Amino acid sequence: MTSAQPDVSRRELRTVVGASLIGTMIEWFDFFIYGVASALVFNRLFFPSFDSLTGTLLAFSTYALGFLARPLGGVVFGHFGDRIGRKTLLMISLLTMGISTTAIGLLPTYEQIGAWAPILLILLRLLQGFAVGGEWGGAVLIVAEVAPPAQRGFWTCWPQVGAPAGNLLAAGVFAASSGLLTEADFIAWGWRIPFLMSVVLVLVGWWLRRAVSESMVFAREAAEGGVERFPAMEAIRRKGRALLTGAGLRFGENICYYVIATFSITYFTEIRGGDRSLVLNAVLIGSAVECMTMPLFAALSDRIGRRLVYGAGAVCVAAWFLVFFTLMDRGSLWSVGLAIAGAMVAHGAMYAPQGAAITELFPTRLRYSGASIAYQATSILAGSLAPIIALSLYKASGGTALVAAYVIGSLMLTIVAVIAAPETRGVDLHEVT
Repeated sequence: MTSAQPDVSRRELRTVVGASLIGTMIEWFDFFIYGVASALVFNRLFFPSFDSLTGTLLAFSTYALGFLARPLGGVVFGHFGDRIGRKTLLMISLLTMGISTTAIGLLPTYEQIGAWAPILLILLRLLQGFAVGGEWGGAVLIVAEVAPPAQRGFWTCWPQVGAPAGNLLAAGVFAASSGLLTEADFIAWGWRIPFLMSVVLVLVGWWLRRAVSESMVFAREAAEGGVERFPAMEAIRRKGRALLTGAGLRFGENICYYVIATFSITYFTEIRGGDRSLVLNAVLIGSAVECMTMPLFAALSDRIGRRLVYGAGAVCVAAWFLVFFTLMDRGSLWSVGLAIAGAMVAHGAMYAPQGAAITELFPTRLRYSGASIAYQATSILAGSLAPIIALSLYKASGGTALVAAYVIGSLMLTIVAVIAAPETRGVDLHEVT
């Protein structure tokens, strides 16, 4: 059967994919530098009256607030994205993220303005979360709705690559700042550099996204059938199973990623007393390897199906966490790098086909809202709490066994969601009802 999706030139497709990738990378860079700063410096600068681990726990709590705002961002951006189009909302999310991140880089510390420092930090983190909550749905949808159905997994993975690429950039900037500056200078002002870089990056992203046209699938659907008045409510009413399936796919994937990318930094530096530059370089290596392998997993999902690739990734991450902390405890660059890189590669097998798998669950008139809610709903119970729960489990038990069990248990729930999910590879998006 011939696809009803509009044909686009290879050049136009690459323009859309490039703009989505760069924009997503910038937004996730902004989001991730907060997580790295929470693990390294925010405990000292914004919660100095507490002991080191308690201060880090409080810093992670403000980090978690960004995740709490993401579902609201997903609903608001999804509502307007399903009513007026994908492109406008992508521009707004990029600008919102850039303003809030730059403001964090200019924020006075607790020593300078007292309790107002953590209060303002919280407000800006909420704004960050609201912006990134609307980013993912638009960036993935605008690619999915122009990509050839037989290659949708491959092309849709590129906005997904923006997440580890943003983490790669964040870890790289922090590693460079940490390596070039003394400890005192890094704490005094060096940590601000990544946040202030956001100004330049957002301007680049804005320029690239201006060249992107509105999704033709959305434009055709809106012209032929109109738009929903309250798309988010309709998605909840009509596509409840799809929402639960998408959230289930995200649950274990989200938890394992933030344990790997955020908690591992605190574990290695604050708990084991390891070198900050070493673990940041390990995250750098792991993120780079994940970026390179994700397109391969995505292309594989176009050939053998989303479910098989996704499920294999979940099983591999669960198995890897049986040795993850043992490798971290050895303390060398190769062992820490292997622990993080191995986990991130297996995580990439889930994350690469995820954009296609979730967007293919929803019809065009509800797709921005439905995909955003499914993707962001888990941020409250999964990503936001993962570093906090991991650190609390360590403090309660004095070891990492419960942390590993927490990650493995969450992945078991995701495997259940994979088994329950329909296989959507190659579906025509106009025919999803």
